[in-house]
Amino acid sequence: MDTSLHDSLLGRTLDGRYRVEQRVASGGMATVYRGLDLRLDRVVALKVMHPQFAADPEFVERFIREAKAVARLSHPNVVNVFDQGEDRTAEPPAVFLAMEYVPGWTLRDLLRERGALSVRTTLDILEPVLAALGAAHRAGLVHRDVKPENVLLTEDGRVKVADFGLVRAVDAHTAATTQQVLGTVSYLAPEQIERGAADPRTDVYAAGVVLYEMLTGAKPYTGESPAQVIYRHLSEDVPPPSRLVPGVPHQLDAITQAATSRDPRHRPQDAVDLLAVLQQARRELTPAQLDAVPQRTGVPAAVPAVERTSVMPPLEGLTALPPDLVMPRREQPEPAPPAPRGPAAPARRPRWALPLGALVLVVALVAGLTWALNGGLYTRMPSVLNLPSARAVAQLQQAGLSVNTRQDFSETVAAGLVISSDPQPGARVRKDATVSIDVSRGPNRPAVPDVSGKTVAEATAALRAAGLAVGSSSQQQASDSVPAGRVVGTDPPAGRRLSPNSPVNLIVSSGSQPVDLPDVVGEPVDQATSDLQDAGFNVRLDPNQVYSDQDAGTIAAQSPNGSSAQRGATVTLTVSKGQEQVQVPDVGGMTEKQARRTLERAGFKVRAITVIPLGKPTVHNQSPGADSQAAKGSTVTLWLYP
Repeated sequence: MDTSLHDSLLGRTLDGRYRVEQRVASGGMATVYRGLDLRLDRVVALKVMHPQFAADPEFVERFIREAKAVARLSHPNVVNVFDQGEDRTAEPPAVFLAMEYVPGWTLRDLLRERGALSVRTTLDILEPVLAALGAAHRAGLVHRDVKPENVLLTEDGRVKVADFGLVRAVDAHTAATTQQVLGTVSYLAPEQIERGAADPRTDVYAAGVVLYEMLTGAKPYTGESPAQVIYRHLSEDVPPPSRLVPGVPHQLDAITQAATSRDPRHRPQDAVDLLAVLQQARRELTPAQLDAVPQRTGVPAAVPAVERTSVMPPLEGLTALPPDLVMPRREQPEPAPPAPRGPAAPARRPRWALPLGALVLVVALVAGLTWALNGGLYTRMPSVLNLPSARAVAQLQQAGLSVNTRQDFSETVAAGLVISSDPQPGARVRKDATVSIDVSRGPNRPAVPDVSGKTVAEATAALRAAGLAVGSSSQQQASDSVPAGRVVGTDPPAGRRLSPNSPVNLIVSSGSQPVDLPDVVGEPVDQATSDLQDAGFNVRLDPNQVYSDQDAGTIAAQSPNGSSAQRGATVTLTVSKGQEQVQVPDVGGMTEKQARRTLERAGFKVRAITVIPLGKPTVHNQSPGADSQAAKGSTVTLWLYP
């Protein structure tokens, strides 16, 4: 019966935005629909959690946290997560993800239709898968469920990886069929089975199993139950693909076995490392090796069909598979001739002995797996919130857990008490797992850093690095020790603890306080230098001396020449060469006007005395006398009479 006919979500609009149009696939955790984003008018894939999970607040919170982490991962080979939401307006409530809709096929569909793939096709698919996983690993994310069902092959030849991180949210409540479990445990690394540990190397292991499956058309481990597959993961090494397909190059044998090593320390550290060695192998292979059609020497055990969980439409057939992603259909090899008869076989054990032994082993493994998954290896995370750190650690260790303690600020929880834990209280956790607790450091009160002597730009950067802001009321202050333009101090002062982003004003030096400047004009050079240095100034002598009214060898001028200056400033002194001597013109017989003009042009001042103010007086005598030397700018006296 087509269950989609009775699907109550079909036709609904989730969160007032996403219209559910067609059921695409169903898995153990969620059902995938094709939908329409009514706001942006684009087709999306809607992954809706099954009702039993949507009713579990702890599961929903973890589901949302993982979705947000994956949404930050932007890579062309990753199925994008657009949105996450909840719609509780109707029954059943819907908790969902809105994701990129990828029309095409899954790698599982391709393997089911084509069997083993050529080396070139295998590398063309696996390299973008590893590129996507590598980007996730370098961003701190682990996929945890790498398998062909989560590798999507688009109609235009692109490869995308789906369901990043969401498997982490699945716990013991997951209602999955045996075949669904088989589809996942076939790719589990031994440490995931034994300890629940997951890091980039567990994805590398799963990618190695996928590589084996693409090269051979079969999984390395099969069984009638999850317990049988798990036992083989823990006790057997993955064989080289060439054992089943002799034409597989030895480079890919080595890569497959390294990626699937049971000891994670012997695997590539993450998908980036595995991609590098895979690309190196491609460069070493010849075109004939890359394009060779695989021919298996044996037929693997039948693999149960796995329910599709990809975010793509159901297949109507595989006739339209992109030619660059698949190899030509292989002709079935002719059956091998019957083996020649040999000597009579020795007497065999009773027929019931082997099946009975196998049955006992399977029952034991299933019982052990059931015990592990239903409490034997797991416990519930104790609540240690608001407990002192030491008491919380002791309580968790008493429960068999290892503890990683972190420090964080809190405005509401007193210093030394537990703020939160990961996992949260009540969550299901392995008894030997490592859990984390965040211990309060009290309110975040950053201290004002000491920025004295720094430039304004350096002080601003230091304040921002401390979590504080620069105030708008900065001021200037004279300082004898801090150069002008640099910071003298702060308001509030260094060491004061403030709330985050509180403003701190900078006090900037305007230089030293002005002091009295001695007037040393007319003083001998040595005396002037001593007077200025005693007042706290530096002295510089101008190399060019000048004529002046000051005596030769004394100070003719100083710069600056005001009444005060900044302490430590440099005063430039100019030394006098004395008065300049020039020749006095002969103005005898000239009128006063003529004589005055002649003398002033020569640089002298004129004093005229008229003895008899009658007729037309002329110069009869002058002092200094004509053609004598006199100081330029000095006064020449004239006596005039008719």
